[in-house]
Amino acid sequence: MSIWIILKLLGSLALLMFGMKAMSEALQKMAGPQLRHVLGAMTTNRFTGMLTGTLVTASVQSSTATTVMTVSFVNAGLLTLAQAISVIMGANIGTTLTAWIMAVGTSGSETSPFDISIVSYVGFFIGIVLIYMKKHRYIGDFLFGIGLLLLGLTTLKATGMSMDLANNEAVTSFFKSFDPDSFWTTLVFLVLGGVMTFCVQSSAAVMAITMLLCSTGAMPIYQGIALVLGENIGTTITSNLAALSANTQARRAALAHMFFNVFGVLWILFVFRYFIDMVCGWVGYDVDMTKSNASSAAFLANAAKLNFVLAAFHTTFNVVNTAILIWFIPQIERFVCWVIKPKKVDEEEDFRLHFITAGFMKTPELSVFEAQKEITAFSERMQLMFNMVGELLDLSSSISPKKKKDSKAGDFDKLYARIEKYEDISDNMELEIAKYLDSVSDAHLSDETKAKIRAMLREISELESIGDACYNMARTINRKFNGKQDHFTEEQYEHIHQMMSLTDQSLSEMNRLMGGRKESYDMNRTVNIENEINNYRAQLKSQNINDINNHQYTYAVGTIYMDLINECEKLGDYVVNVVEARMGTRLRGV
Repeated sequence: MSIWIILKLLGSLALLMFGMKAMSEALQKMAGPQLRHVLGAMTTNRFTGMLTGTLVTASVQSSTATTVMTVSFVNAGLLTLAQAISVIMGANIGTTLTAWIMAVGTSGSETSPFDISIVSYVGFFIGIVLIYMKKHRYIGDFLFGIGLLLLGLTTLKATGMSMDLANNEAVTSFFKSFDPDSFWTTLVFLVLGGVMTFCVQSSAAVMAITMLLCSTGAMPIYQGIALVLGENIGTTITSNLAALSANTQARRAALAHMFFNVFGVLWILFVFRYFIDMVCGWVGYDVDMTKSNASSAAFLANAAKLNFVLAAFHTTFNVVNTAILIWFIPQIERFVCWVIKPKKVDEEEDFRLHFITAGFMKTPELSVFEAQKEITAFSERMQLMFNMVGELLDLSSSISPKKKKDSKAGDFDKLYARIEKYEDISDNMELEIAKYLDSVSDAHLSDETKAKIRAMLREISELESIGDACYNMARTINRKFNGKQDHFTEEQYEHIHQMMSLTDQSLSEMNRLMGGRKESYDMNRTVNIENEINNYRAQLKSQNINDINNHQYTYAVGTIYMDLINECEKLGDYVVNVVEARMGTRLRGV
């Protein structure tokens, strides 16, 4: 075999894989946000979940993208694991559309009046025009992707024809060395398909190779379909290995995906030949026709149907498997939860990100979506830290300055140490999320996504500042507690609690925005709370001077008192900055 033919074969596979990737990413850029809303809304039961998974996967041409979105919703509490399993089942059906695209792309014959590669050249021309127009460049990216995919398929087929695999003695003798009626032959090719998919990391490439070998007459249809079954398992091995570093729900979803495909392969092995013969009958392919018992034209016409047999089998197998397992989703959920137990990690010592998982994300648009979930968790954690500062203040007021060695004093020290850990957590979260967003920004992104990343970088910076403000308040309380200062007056405590209550309201509004959709958020609430905080701070500042002059308390106590008030006001400013970054608009005239 010539080295040039081998290079042409590898190059056409590379074109196919890159075209599929470019097409999928372009579709996600065009429809990603809308599809996420559909995915969250149309999963009221197992059947709508399955249908949603099918439609979303068929739309973006990526079962991985659908699985990642689904796991994100599970982590966010928008979907249960059972609903996620139904979506993943639907994704397995939706991904079979790829096989139909390939079947159409390689369906032409030497006697066919239409060459489908013409479509690829038309796609290149229209695509480059749209890309340079910028306004519709995502459609252009999609057309370029489909063009590369079809060009890769037609080049692959032409290369296979030129290799004349059906008359290649080495190739035919290899396949003839396996007994076509042996169960072990089916198992060998099943394992081979899984290994090939795992090695090339592309089920589309393995499907293309299978179609090439079958359509040229080199490999019998039964062995080809065994490769397709192996490919179904191989693609789940990849996702399970990628999910090893992910959180518990991601690993459970990946295991459910593997269970679904492995179970399907097990039952299909019992009816292997009967099932394939049934599909061949639907397509109109004669499994008994050979070159010796039919005319050349009839044999070629029959062989041309092989790719459609593979596509039809792939779809029928996944539809039937889903029809069987969709009734056992609760049992599958219990099984994966039993196999994968949640990690027992002390929340205070857990500096890992929960939603961003190394190696699990493959699409920049979806990576941004995951990062947004992480920022939401960051925001909620900062409000929890602020509430701990309030507890620290109450604890300090309940301990007499002369009894700082009682049990409550120990509780004070533990709570202060916990706030210190939260400060470390906020620093780590800011750095890790920023690092992740920086790596995502290196990819080819839509303008909308680029703007989101800029806004998210500002959000995490301001959230970290909220953590700093909380820690400054805790240090102020600790300094007063360990010093020889008197307690605040009842009036001062009342004022501090009122200011902290306003600040907590501001944080609650911020978290309502971070966890929801900005279209339904009323910005006036945040602005009104901010104005109330500013006015109250100005009032307390003036009153503090008068109280010190009237000897209501010492100057030192008044200074600590105003430090806490001022930190609350600063924290309110940081909250407004976060809201402005998320909303993409300024809320204040300054």
